[in-house]
Amino acid sequence: MIFGRSQRGKPPVEPVTLKILVAGGFGVGKTTLVGAVSEIRPLRTEELLTEAGRPVDDVSGVEDKHTTTVAMDFGRITLREDLVLYLFGTPGQERFWFMWDELSEGALGAVVLADTRRLEDCFAAVDYFERRSIPFLVGVNCFEGSARYPAETVRQALDLDAQVPLMMCDARDRESVKELLVGVVQHAMAQAADRRRVVTT
Repeated sequence: MIFGRSQRGKPPVEPVTLKILVAGGFGVGKTTLVGAVSEIRPLRTEELLTEAGRPVDDVSGVEDKHTTTVAMDFGRITLREDLVLYLFGTPGQERFWFMWDELSEGALGAVVLADTRRLEDCFAAVDYFERRSIPFLVGVNCFEGSARYPAETVRQALDLDAQVPLMMCDARDRESVKELLVGVVQHAMAQAADRRRVVTT
């Protein structure tokens, strides 16, 4: 770049920035997802799990987890020259849910991560976004050693509306996470277009 203009003589593109939330239960992979795809070093607010928190932090199924997000994770990814996503990972434990309202302000949509070993842990996130009419999709994080179920079986177990997308994913894999993010942007845009059609008819 030279004096704010590209070397080809074209003015720089001012990208559209969109806010996406990454939600789900405790230990489902939200911090891993943000870190896998962020083009900047992610901002993390993790603390060590302690004995004092043992009665409220259920680590069954994720016994190797030693830290937890206490505020949020933040990352950024450029999908195209003119489209940048800001990612906000929400805290998973119930005692930090008061922060969700602040984090969801101005969000285009959300990814709800689900773990088939602890599927009930994502019910609260699904309910939250449904109640606030925030577009979301469910990403089933396929952990090693966990049972694999057909997408329709997971959809029925979560009692998802037919229009809510559900995708299998690996929160450690950049390309897999990018597919999720593209999916939630497309879903949010489609819902916005549907609302406009209803208003104009």
